[in-house]
Amino acid sequence: MINKIIRGILTILGGVTGLALYVYVANAMALVNIANDLKSYIIGIIIASLTSGSMLFILSPWLINQGRNTANWIERELAKVPTVDVVSGSIGLIIGLIISYLITNLITSIIPIPLLSSILSTLIYIFMGYLGIKIATKKMGELPNNIQAVFKKNLLKERNAKKENQGCPKVLDTSVIIDGRIADICKTGFVEGPLIIPGFVLEELRHIADSSDALKRNRGRRGLDILNMIQKELDIEVKMYEKDFPDIAEVDSKLLKLAQVLDGKVITNDYNLNKVAEFQGVPVLNINELANAVKPVVLPGEEMLVQVVKDGKESGQGLAYLDDGTMIVVESGKKYIGQTIDVLVTSVLQTAAGRMIFAKPKALVDKSA
Repeated sequence: MINKIIRGILTILGGVTGLALYVYVANAMALVNIANDLKSYIIGIIIASLTSGSMLFILSPWLINQGRNTANWIERELAKVPTVDVVSGSIGLIIGLIISYLITNLITSIIPIPLLSSILSTLIYIFMGYLGIKIATKKMGELPNNIQAVFKKNLLKERNAKKENQGCPKVLDTSVIIDGRIADICKTGFVEGPLIIPGFVLEELRHIADSSDALKRNRGRRGLDILNMIQKELDIEVKMYEKDFPDIAEVDSKLLKLAQVLDGKVITNDYNLNKVAEFQGVPVLNINELANAVKPVVLPGEEMLVQVVKDGKESGQGLAYLDDGTMIVVESGKKYIGQTIDVLVTSVLQTAAGRMIFAKPKALVDKSA
């Protein structure tokens, strides 16, 4: 909504600018005799206003996006600067601009050439403003002790606050919220906040929870319950991000854009989102990769006790599963379906989607030996 309002304001400003330029040029160059040709004058005003307004209407999405990115960059950079330097630099800038004003008044009275005096005044403003900032930030140590103590106290508070909230923002996607394991991981303290819950993700969860399909409805409600538990029961900072990206349609693309804006990471268990994020250079924390990393290590030649539950994809294969869900492909294990047998691990296949273990029944290995 705010983008539409800004776009409308820019369009109006463009129309007014076109009108003003046309009036100025027409009067200065006597292009149209207003008294004798009022109709042409009005038509010229309309064409100039429409042309200028249309140009800004077309360019306004790009201008809004650039303005937003610039504001976010300035905000991130200022967040890195200590409060002491911000305050002292601001004071130095004000003093430098005041001195510049006095000097430029003197120059204007001495130099009668308007263009030359304007150029010199601009350069003096820039130079004195920069000089005021540099001197003020470097001379902090020479302030009176009581003022310096106040600044140091504020600086100490700022550093303590940063230590308490250390860690970059973590943006949660819909799949990882519905999955629910993120709550258990946060409970262990392995994930540092703040956790960012985008408004568009919450809206997607609400739509899923209102679905006519029972399975989707249960998944959506589970996701909302997980969010409530994280926010109320866990000792971790949770923030809602209400801003949207109306120019982006897909939720996954909005998540990646938000992570770039906040200079944070995306937490997901979506394999495709993980790949797209890697391509765009957005850091990702994948819950499935974490789960695979903490699974017990199984090496070829180890003996395991498993229950063959069904036949495999290839002829004669049987399938078994560990407690953590890891699939074990038992060669020549089809005849052991429903039985608990000893197997020997032959190889382990690790992929981004999970881990797969290949094994042979120990009885068959002993016979061949």
